[in-house]
Amino acid sequence: MKKVAVFVDVQNVYYTVKQAYKRNFNYNEFWSEISQLGEVVKAYAYAIDRGDRKQEEFQNILRAIGFEVKLKPYIQRSDGSAKGDWDVGITLDVMDVSDSVDIVILVSGDGDFDLLVDRVKNKKNKIVKVYGVPQLTASSLMNAASVYEPINEKLLMN
Repeated sequence: MKKVAVFVDVQNVYYTVKQAYKRNFNYNEFWSEISQLGEVVKAYAYAIDRGDRKQEEFQNILRAIGFEVKLKPYIQRSDGSAKGDWDVGITLDVMDVSDSVDIVILVSGDGDFDLLVDRVKNKKNKIVKVYGVPQLTASSLMNAASVYEPINEKLLMN
């Protein structure tokens, strides 16, 4: 049985799915789909911690599904802008875990991950599946993936 590792950029998925479909991503359906590929040995969901009760409930749902939720504090800068991205953390975890699995799944449309996906696919000889909202996923990321899976109707909440 193939070993699978999953890395979900929660903020990216939330905002792209909301923008494109005005709906939410169905994490249960997604888990069901990826579980058919093999044994999910690592599953990380990367989120921002705003100390919000509703978000904490959502994070507990992710944990119940099988994700390890990694949180980073939400930082409000003095100029009003905000910071809270997981790009480096996701990259480090993918590199750490990829040697011990057959399939790496990245859920994000962020083109910053194209070099990572290309490296894991070509240098580590792994299958890299990328899930993203088609119209909001960088073409460089789609092209770097072994398989690109569009987030569409079957992966949306009703």
